[in-house]
Formats: sequence, C-alpha cells, structure tokens
Amino acid sequence: MRWMHAAGRGLLVLAVVLTGHAASGAHADDGTSGDRGPLTLATAGDLTGYLGPLLQGWNRTHPGEKVTLVELPDSADETHAQMATDLRGGDRSRFDVLNIDVSWTSEFAAAGWIRPLPRDRFPLKAFLRPVVDTATYDGRLYAVPYVTNAGLLLYRKDVLAAEGVPPPRTWAELERDAKTIAQRHGLDGYAGQFLPYEGLTVNAAEAVYSAGGSILGDEGARVTVNSAAAREGIGFLARGVREGWIPRQALTYKEEESKQAFRDGRLLFLRNWPYAYAVASAPGSPVAGKIGAVPLPGPDGPGRSVLGGSDLAVSTHARHPDSAARLIAYLTSEPVQRQVLVRGALPPVRAALYDDPALVRKFPYLPTLRESVLRAAPRPKSPRYDQVSLVVQAVVRDAMTGHETPEDAVRRLARELAAVSDR
Repeated sequence: MRWMHAAGRGLLVLAVVLTGHAASGAHADDGTSGDRGPLTLATAGDLTGYLGPLLQGWNRTHPGEKVTLVELPDSADETHAQMATDLRGGDRSRFDVLNIDVSWTSEFAAAGWIRPLPRDRFPLKAFLRPVVDTATYDGRLYAVPYVTNAGLLLYRKDVLAAEGVPPPRTWAELERDAKTIAQRHGLDGYAGQFLPYEGLTVNAAEAVYSAGGSILGDEGARVTVNSAAAREGIGFLARGVREGWIPRQALTYKEEESKQAFRDGRLLFLRNWPYAYAVASAPGSPVAGKIGAVPLPGPDGPGRSVLGGSDLAVSTHARHPDSAARLIAYLTSEPVQRQVLVRGALPPVRAALYDDPALVRKFPYLPTLRESVLRAAPRPKSPRYDQVSLVVQAVVRDAMTGHETPEDAVRRLARELAAVSDR
C-alpha cells in the first residue's frame, strides 16, 4: 500500500509492545460472547515491522478476540487485487478487518464489500477534520481513519540560506528558484512522482486542487475537470518539463527514486510524503541537517495536497463484527496512535498529537504536516477509482511529455472520465 510502502523504506524501527491499554469500547475480555471472537486483519506488507508487535498488546488483553495479521504484498495494486478477490468470495472471505488505502473506501463501499459503521462508536471529533471525509461514501461512515498523510515541499535550506531567499510559497517563486538557484549550485530544480502510476495521479490532482479546481464531483457521478484551474495546474507540470526545471529523469520517479535523488543531493526541491524528510534527515544522509519542509506552493500562496493514508474497514462478512469495531477503536485510540507515529513513522489521525512538544522535537515537520493535512483534499471519489486513476495518469503523462497541450489534455480528461462514469 502506498502509505505503508512510503513510510517504511530505509527506516530502522524498534518493536513496540503495548501492555494492558484499554481503549474506549476495547476493555480486557477473557471470552467470546455475541458478536465477539477471533479476527483476521488484512493489510499491505508492513515494511517497518511495527504492526505485529502492536497487535500483541491487544491479544494479551483480549484472549477471546485474538487478531491474526495477514500481510499482503506491499504493492498497492497487488494488495487491492488480493483484497478484492477475497471479498468477492462472500461468506468464504478470510478477512474481517481491512486496512485499506483511503482511495479505495468508495469503491469497496459501493461494491457492498464493507459495512457501514456507527459514527458514535468512534472518536471522530478528535481526528484531524479532513481525514474523516476519506472514510465516508454516500453520506455514511464506511471506515475509520487510521493513518493520514499529506505531500510536503522538501527543500535544501542550506542552499536557499546561502542565496538569502526564503522557501517558495507560490509556483512562480518555485519556478524562479528551480531555474536559477538550482543551476548555480549544480542541482536539478524540482521533482515529484511523475512515472505513470498512482503517484502521478496524486501529483496531478494536487496541481489541479492548488489552482482551485477539481476532477470529479458527487461521488464520481459528475466530471468537473474541464476548467481553467485544471488547465493551469496541468500546465504548471508540463511547463516544468518543457523548460527544464523539472528534469526529464523525474518522469521515471516514484516515491523511492525521487527520495533518493533528493537524499543524494541532486535536487533543490522535492514533493514527497513526510517519510522522505525522515530518511533524508537520518544519520549518514548526505543532506542531513540541510533540509526543510513547507506546505506545497500554489499559484498565489500555499497550495493543496492530496490526502494519503489508510482507513480501517469491517468486511460485510466479518465473523465477529463487534470485535472488529472494538479493535478499530483500540487502533485509533490516542496511546496506540502515538505508537503508530513513534514506532511506525506513520502520521496519526489524532489532532492532539501534532501539538505534543515531545513529538514535535522528534518529528520537526509535524506542525507543517498538520497545516498541510488541514488544507488537503481526498483523491477523486468514485466507485471506479482504479479506472479514474489510470485515465488521469495516461493523459497527464502525455501533457508532461509534450505529446498533448494542457488545453487538449484537459478536454480529453473530461471525455474519458465521462466515459468511465457512464459505465
């Protein structure tokens, strides 16, 4: 899964053992009753190794509701395929609780694979406000936010300090510095994740959102991309490649390749998730101590990120739905969310943790990340999100490689997304 894949690479994470914590609705229990009993939790590959030990804390205090962790591949596409295949099996499904990418919630809900959840059972008011929207479909709560994420602009603060300029707040400032300052210091200007995969969908959506536009409306029923804002956003990306301040090599970058280019000292600016800041700041990194992070810029000031992260959902065919809901309450409680950040290096959904002085000292980017999450928006909601994403990737790729003008690309996007919605 993208969020877990991104957070895990290059991080050495200590195992955490939680002892005896009782979350709201998740007190110790020595037996099964009613809708309570053993569970399976399906997730993408846990590259940090934090989740298994965390679940041991639940299993010790809930012996009648023990959780078996099922790790699927760390590839988002493979994880999605395996979950979908299992869920189509109806009563034969192996999975009770699903740790799903935030962009899958609408699809899984529309397909009838996950069940609606009662809002009053979970501490939604304690979460960062925008993350709850990722867990809803058609006005109902179908999952509970577990971790969140937002894109940040990482920059070489040593280089900008030497030039006497602040980090960019607008696209114009970013372009200017990427063209001039980067060249003077032998660096490439700006990169994101521009290979045709989910990362390009995210980068394209962020450009459109930052310009004030949108891609879909009404849960995917209405195409809204044919706008001046979308032309401006896609034009920003295409212009960067055409003028050279986005290196053509960046057209091959996913999260890891772009992070490595920045860590190796080859880039002045990088759009990436917070994990890249942590990796580039780690001991032994050539740029450790030389980097900063600010919100993504937009045309006239701070832009908008796409929300990343994952939600916890209960399968329609879960064997013990009450235990499943109790487990979700435990995993989203404040003590466990703290460990998700400290031991798993994953941004929590609990708002109060972003103001915790000890955590801010350990993770200096938290205030910036909180600001970015509060301004962020979900990826386009659609029951056919996988098809929507493929269309966005293909069209924006053609615009960035110069095979199509931004104006033509936006018109084509509107046509092809309308065809997806009509299927």
